[in-house]
Amino acid sequence: MLIAGLSHKTAPIEIREKFYLSPSQQDLLLSELKNHPLVTECFVLSTCNRTEVYLKRLDKTIDAAFIASMIARVKKMNFDFDPASYIYTHEGTAALEHLLRVSCGLESLMLGEKQILGQVKLSMERAQQASSLSRYFNILTNMAVRTGKKAQQETDISHGGSSISWAAIKMAEKYLGSLQERSVLVIGAGKMGEIALNHLYDLGVKKVYLMNRTGEKAESLAAKYNGIPASFWNIKEILSEVDICFCAVGAPHYILDKEKISGIMELRQGRRLVLIDISMPRNIDPEVKSLEHVHLSAIDDLHEVVDHNMRKRAGAVSQVEAIIARKIVEFNNKIAKLQQNPDSDFFSIQDMDQTI
Repeated sequence: MLIAGLSHKTAPIEIREKFYLSPSQQDLLLSELKNHPLVTECFVLSTCNRTEVYLKRLDKTIDAAFIASMIARVKKMNFDFDPASYIYTHEGTAALEHLLRVSCGLESLMLGEKQILGQVKLSMERAQQASSLSRYFNILTNMAVRTGKKAQQETDISHGGSSISWAAIKMAEKYLGSLQERSVLVIGAGKMGEIALNHLYDLGVKKVYLMNRTGEKAESLAAKYNGIPASFWNIKEILSEVDICFCAVGAPHYILDKEKISGIMELRQGRRLVLIDISMPRNIDPEVKSLEHVHLSAIDDLHEVVDHNMRKRAGAVSQVEAIIARKIVEFNNKIAKLQQNPDSDFFSIQDMDQTI
């Protein structure tokens, strides 16, 4: 078993976004790996903070350099840097332990974040649909999801706010204080956008606009969280009005560039604008940060508001690590039984909801 990947711990956002794989790119990579004669099982995890490839190989020529080249091929690009300086690898038991730590949120930017477990499960379901999991990884993936659930339910590792969206709102509060009387634009009605809307609703924010590529989704979520659905055609007018913009789109290009924001700031007549980009890849041009009265933050800046809250969860780390240690023993026992009796039945991905 081999893991090769990079994360917020080893690579800045400008490198991570080059490795980020969209759902269709993940499908293509799974197909390429599945058809390789030296790869027997695999799945891919790609989020705003990490891209990792998990595989079972027949030969050690399948290494980090091989995986980096496969990602470059799928993304139809050439890396203008040496990927080796950012990529880490784990093998055997160390790889198993890493996956369990990821599933429990121990490797997240926000210690104990809950969202990562859903992302892990989704990546496994995608691999199952691609028929790239077999018996070994079916046991492995089931174990990972159950371990993450156990850590959340039995320890305080996820106590309090524990999402990127939550941290983004804390960042806005750092700049502006209470958001209750503020007006906000949320761009993107995906998972992170909806989490942000939920937090803003709980805070009783005065006015919240929601923009999304699909108008029906924006209207549905706006109604649920007492927001106002808005069209991208009106983005200039809305950005000239609001105090804060949370961007969580994930488009393959910048949707807000320096020129556009510069024109909007002229309309604002010196009123500051807080922009927080939690998209992957980034959707607000970093050059915007140079404009007067504009505060731009991206995912890697969120540690400024995360650190205090993370210290409160640190006491649960040893408890989670003890759970992981027991699960590693359990996994090895299952594999040993499988080797002794290869015709026996073991868990598959479809069993997850019942076994959790």
